[in-house]
Amino acid sequence: MYNPTVARLTYRALLGRRRALILFLLPALLVLIAVAVRAFSGADDQVAADFLGGFALATMVPLIGVIAGTGAIGPEIDDGSIVYLLSKPVKRPTIIFTKLIVAIAVTMVFSAVPTLIAGFVLNGNGQQVAVAYMVAALVASIAYSAMFLLLGTISRHAVVIGLVYALVWETLFGSLISGAKTLSVQQWSLALAEKVTGDGLIDSEVGLTTATVLLVAVTVAATWFAGHKLRTLTLAGEE
Repeated sequence: MYNPTVARLTYRALLGRRRALILFLLPALLVLIAVAVRAFSGADDQVAADFLGGFALATMVPLIGVIAGTGAIGPEIDDGSIVYLLSKPVKRPTIIFTKLIVAIAVTMVFSAVPTLIAGFVLNGNGQQVAVAYMVAALVASIAYSAMFLLLGTISRHAVVIGLVYALVWETLFGSLISGAKTLSVQQWSLALAEKVTGDGLIDSEVGLTTATVLLVAVTVAATWFAGHKLRTLTLAGEE
């Protein structure tokens, strides 16, 4: 299910000059702001939790997910180079699965690791806040990568749709409107972060069991449908 050649080409595409600049910029900004917050407010567990929840998990992680998820396949479909890949004796589900693994890895490295570093800067991992948000970023990276890889497969406007979802649904509606919170990857990942801290610093509107089921369901469904769409795209090209 994993093809090293496809993975190498995907890594090369994702870590090209333009995307790499954005991928490095967001984590660097997170750490710099964390340093400033620590300098002004000192080590405060609640401040650390609020900052990591509001900036890292609600903004940075989905944005990096958009870049990695859509960038893993969207540009190849847009410029037609996907035809070259599809002409090789590689199964379509293998292509999708390999690109998903690459997107997840990139999203995790550029979101979970900086989140952990920022957490240690803010309060030295007091009350396990840094670890809790790192775990949340890790699981969110999986779901976001699958969702945005699917978007890159089915739409030429995947980046725009992904940004709308990340900035409007997750950051605005997913944080303020009760009904929308249940359908928010951010809230699902917060359920795991809440379990790690367990002292009221982090609150999620979704129970741990429900969050886990939804994370798995969305990831599996998005991956399957992306593979199905890629098979349809191949048949359309042959016809």
